[in-house]
Amino acid sequence: MIYAVWVPLLMPFVAVPAARRLADALSPVRAVRLLASTGIGLALCSLLALALLVVPGATRFSAVSAFGELVRPLSDAAPAVAVPLAAAALALLAGCAAAVTRTARRHWAELHRSAQPSEYSGGELAVLRDSRPDAYALPGRPGTPGRIVVTTGMLRALDPAERDALLAHERAHLAGHHHLFIAAAEVAALCHPALRSLRAPMGYALERCADEAAASAVGDRRVAARAIGRAALAARAAEGAARSRPRVALAAAAGPVPRRVAALLGRSASRPRVGRAAAAALLACLVVSGAAALDATSDLHNSIEAAQGENPQH
Repeated sequence: MIYAVWVPLLMPFVAVPAARRLADALSPVRAVRLLASTGIGLALCSLLALALLVVPGATRFSAVSAFGELVRPLSDAAPAVAVPLAAAALALLAGCAAAVTRTARRHWAELHRSAQPSEYSGGELAVLRDSRPDAYALPGRPGTPGRIVVTTGMLRALDPAERDALLAHERAHLAGHHHLFIAAAEVAALCHPALRSLRAPMGYALERCADEAAASAVGDRRVAARAIGRAALAARAAEGAARSRPRVALAAAAGPVPRRVAALLGRSASRPRVGRAAAAALLACLVVSGAAALDATSDLHNSIEAAQGENPQH
């Protein structure tokens, strides 16, 4: 356990470089699924590793030792190391739990507040009388539909075909429940600091998913690319437009727009080998992390059985 337990805590640092290459090299849908599963999986493995670090030090206290029916200390639990290490791991677990709880409550409150009828009228499309160009997808609470919010300034900035592409983009965000993937990346980042670097490729991959859906809906990739580019230019020219959006909203003007436009127009180089290598690296990181966590769990279980005076089963 003494070695295996550290692997899940170190593996996210290895996974991040591969994740950065994934969003451009794989199809957007595959990239989103792989990034989400890898982020959540690595986060869970790191939490399990922290929990495993708590146990040896905790069993040094008489109450915990009596509860576990231990007749002698765990074999690999040196008091001078195990107790401070357990305290640090417990503090990190408590910090993660508090951060995740606080983020979940804030996310739910934002969904509830932004869905109030007084702010956004009924129906899928809500048009706000605002000269600042802006448009975004506003997810709804569970069991309630989301809305596409667009300002009159944005409608004036685009021609009819571009408006259709923009609305199709935002509609794809709602249909794909993309806010849940953003939330998953946020939770993973709260569980391990290295996983914060997954949020940017995840956001880019989600925007690419919506870009491709918009291009398919209007039947013209150039129109979709032009709509995204013009919407981004208009929104960035209007100071304060982005700051007025709810934080749970997903906007077509977000992220690295030039890369997205180049991908729609087929100007970005296709790198299937890089994509396969990055995907294989991420999956390998996830498998190694999970196997190490299970191995450390098994070792700890055997140590506890030995400390209880039983013969461990192998």
